[in-house]
Amino acid sequence: MHLDPVFLSRLQWAWVIAWHILLPAFTVGLASFIAVLEGLHFFTGREIWFRIAGFWTRIFAVSFGMGVVSGIIMPFQFGTNWARFSDATANVLSPMLAYEDLMAFFLEASFLGVLLFGRSLVPRWAHFFAALMVATGTLMSSFWILAANSWMQTPAGYSMQDGRFFPADWLAIIFNPSFPYRLAHTVTAFYITTGFVVLGVGAYLFRTARSTEEARLMVRMALNLLIVLVPLQIVLGDMHGLNTRTWQPTKLAAIEGDYNSEKPDGLALFGIPDDAAARLRYAVRIPHLGSLILTHTWDGEVRGLKHWPREDRPPVWPVFFGFRIMVGIGLLMLATVVTGWVLRLRNELFFTGWYLRLCQWIAPLGFIAVIAGWTTTEVGRQPWTVFGLLRTTDSVSPSLTGGNVLGSLLLYMAVYLLMFPTGIAFMWGMVRGGLQGDAQQRHPVEGLQAQGPVTAQPQGPVAAPPQTAPGVGS
Repeated sequence: MHLDPVFLSRLQWAWVIAWHILLPAFTVGLASFIAVLEGLHFFTGREIWFRIAGFWTRIFAVSFGMGVVSGIIMPFQFGTNWARFSDATANVLSPMLAYEDLMAFFLEASFLGVLLFGRSLVPRWAHFFAALMVATGTLMSSFWILAANSWMQTPAGYSMQDGRFFPADWLAIIFNPSFPYRLAHTVTAFYITTGFVVLGVGAYLFRTARSTEEARLMVRMALNLLIVLVPLQIVLGDMHGLNTRTWQPTKLAAIEGDYNSEKPDGLALFGIPDDAAARLRYAVRIPHLGSLILTHTWDGEVRGLKHWPREDRPPVWPVFFGFRIMVGIGLLMLATVVTGWVLRLRNELFFTGWYLRLCQWIAPLGFIAVIAGWTTTEVGRQPWTVFGLLRTTDSVSPSLTGGNVLGSLLLYMAVYLLMFPTGIAFMWGMVRGGLQGDAQQRHPVEGLQAQGPVTAQPQGPVAAPPQTAPGVGS
């Protein structure tokens, strides 16, 4: 049996990053949520915000640690599996990845120590500042990683010398044509993913009578965020789609399942892509709607995949179905948020058991949507690592063998299938415990103030307290 090192290297990369991306999809939004909670505690002095922040900070620490471990493998693969890609793009991508480490990761890691271990050691303003720095670090990390990825999707600002990319304009490299849209769309997706986790955890804690006051605040805060971000994400997705039509038309054709150029173009709700026959079987289409969405005109033309040589087309079925999974989950999320607000306005939110259960079940769907969106983006870029310039088949290490890749892939699979279920089970244990560990916790400054001045105790015998009847004064 022939073991293709290119296919196995792609599979190995997909396995590693599919697990890893689940963590920034959670920690980016969670860090900002914690910063908001710490800010509310700083400005209002209410201890409930401090308790909720402490609860989520512990969960964030576990997720952050898992993200560090799972993320180390990816740069390692650049040298082992993708040496020719690394050699060709190092002058452009290496500085951006270095900035991500120096400006983002170390900022997160440094202030996370203060946030996690300084709760009883630093004043309230310092703790709030640490939370802001951790949140800033996660956003800066997203900035640089997505800038690098976007340059691979829509390269700009480079010159070619002896088969290698060299920077010619760093502003054009960083702010390449797809970067603003990808950054806004991805970070918003991360915030929405976190928002639904907070919503689900809050619903669970309320239903099980664990920390009900804090649970109510979690649910309300999540709904406040999601009613803004979920509709906004639909707008951002539309803008990102128009940008893709301009710069990566083959990806858009794969998303739509369009093999033939159509004018006007119908929107395919469902179908079975057949790359060999270059047709979408069993297609269910809405006439004109594809043109309306993709060109913002009633009868605009959308180019099909047959417009390009077969060797330049991406595989359609992962892109086609990945996009529909993402959009379907997004519509379900929108319906959930709108329903929650209707119940809230009718003062029935916390008296509707089926809705609270729905919030629990829908909590993980954001992660599935992120994976589906990532699949759409990355598989839709094929057969290129740098779109239109460097093919995937020309990017692997020259001495790589299929057996070597398969062995390391099996090892990665074993490690990740051990680490992630363990970490998720550990965090679930924290959720099941509720905020019991935080119930008696007070910030040290406010705790001392609440105790009041220490006074000397009277000497000598102390009168016994008056007896009360059972059940009356007890």
